[in-house]
Amino acid sequence: MLKVAASDGIKSRIEAVELDIFEWPDIPSAAYGIQNAPTNNSASMGLVTIRTEDGLVGHSFLGSSFRPVDIDARALTDVLRPRLIGRDAFAREELQALMVHLTKAITFRPIGAVDVALWDLAGKAAGLPVHRMLGTARDKIPTYASSPTFDTVEQYIEEVQSVREQGYRGYKIHPPHDERLHIPICKAVREAVGNEYPLMFDASMVYTYEVALKVGLALQDLGYEWYEDPLPVDDLFNYPKLCAELRIPVMATEYAFGGFHGFTPWILERATDALRGDVAIKGGITPIIKAAHLAEAFRLPFELHHGGNSVNNFANLQVAHAIHNCKYFEVLLPHGAQKYGVIDDIEIDRDGFVAATDRPGIGAQIDFDLIKKRKLASI
Repeated sequence: MLKVAASDGIKSRIEAVELDIFEWPDIPSAAYGIQNAPTNNSASMGLVTIRTEDGLVGHSFLGSSFRPVDIDARALTDVLRPRLIGRDAFAREELQALMVHLTKAITFRPIGAVDVALWDLAGKAAGLPVHRMLGTARDKIPTYASSPTFDTVEQYIEEVQSVREQGYRGYKIHPPHDERLHIPICKAVREAVGNEYPLMFDASMVYTYEVALKVGLALQDLGYEWYEDPLPVDDLFNYPKLCAELRIPVMATEYAFGGFHGFTPWILERATDALRGDVAIKGGITPIIKAAHLAEAFRLPFELHHGGNSVNNFANLQVAHAIHNCKYFEVLLPHGAQKYGVIDDIEIDRDGFVAATDRPGIGAQIDFDLIKKRKLASI
């Protein structure tokens, strides 16, 4: 439990912000859309550690199999760290505002890593999992499997049949580069699993309006659950038209500019039927909870995007169990390109659900021995 000097009130001042860089080797090749970078065979990852003067510690990961930590490391150590030292680790709102003010120079990813570590620290200090601190809404959530990009129709059919047998409650398609295959793949996958199994489609922001409308009409006729990111992220002119033309829910905002504040025009313009994001690309748990509540106020779903690494997925899971308007928990495949550095990583049960964790903080049991073995540098 938290112990602080009486003269300091309830503050717990940050003493150190550490980044240990370690190797993630032998990553299977995978891509997740036409515009997205594929995974690397080996990637550098970062263990973020925040320590306070009174001995509290919080952890997070920075980096992923397709975005090495090197891209964001200096933003953490050179831009954020000097501004965090000496500040109250429990003042997450104050620190979030401070960090977001710096997004002209840095991305939201290092901000997210700091925020996740601060929530981990606070939960451990309180002896509670983060979902209890946020206000638990449920004790389990259904999952869907999210495909990598394949080259053939047959590969999608094989995977959807496999994940359904494993218990996943739905399946999302990331289509191949050849747009001519997109509708045939969607038809073939629907035929393979029947009309009742939930299916989703993520176009990865590549269509023109005309193509987006054509694919969307096909998806709604096939009974797909939602239609994700059909248009470029900055196309606020065509998204409202598309939403008005289609009955299938259109889900944008995953990479909408501006973090939490970037959701505003999408709601006002009725340019999406749901909000979307995760702790990495939106800057942590603090803004994600706000975004979910914002969506709830407008009777919109808020669907969590995959977090990019194992610790971020534990953070996403904490959020998922603290909100009502997220229908599914996304599990990106293959596991070898998404899970690393954690003992007893997130697994679905036989019914396709993931249960809430009762471990204090984020709930991830970091494999410190593995990280020590694979350590490349400390900065």
